[in-house]
Amino acid sequence: MKVRMLLTTALAVLGFGVMAQLKVGYTNVDYILSLMPEAKQIESELASYDKQLSTQLEAKYADYQAKVSEYQQNAESYTDVVRADKENEIVNLQTSIQQFEQNAQNSLLQKRSQLLQPAYEKIGTAIEQISKENGYSHVFNMTAGGQSILLYAREEDNVTNIILKKLGIDPPADN
Repeated sequence: MKVRMLLTTALAVLGFGVMAQLKVGYTNVDYILSLMPEAKQIESELASYDKQLSTQLEAKYADYQAKVSEYQQNAESYTDVVRADKENEIVNLQTSIQQFEQNAQNSLLQKRSQLLQPAYEKIGTAIEQISKENGYSHVFNMTAGGQSILLYAREEDNVTNIILKKLGIDPPADN
């Protein structure tokens, strides 16, 4: 009975020792980004880029409206060939506008990613440095919705190769 109690106590002490090695922290990356000096510059550049795209879209739409209005006013006087050509031109303009809207949205998202990347890298570097300096083994990003994403973990806590071996898969040499 004493051996069993001694063993249980030893396991408990070992368990606390392992737990003492783990130090978990969390942050909110979006909140940090919003307070960074470059956030206003990024937002300004995005707004300017969005305005450029909107201006181009408005010009395309004005051209489209003018063509439709001109067509409606003169449709009866057009020959069948001219009418078909004008209708085709209007349909092509509609398609062009729709394509431009999609391309503009994608371009805006790419521009946003391009502008934010250096700021996120700066935050990531700071998280890694703070984690090492303060002994954090893991740092999570806690979003407003309560979801969390692991931002930093010690390499020695990576169990990928162990899992691969358990599954009978030889881990690649570079991993």
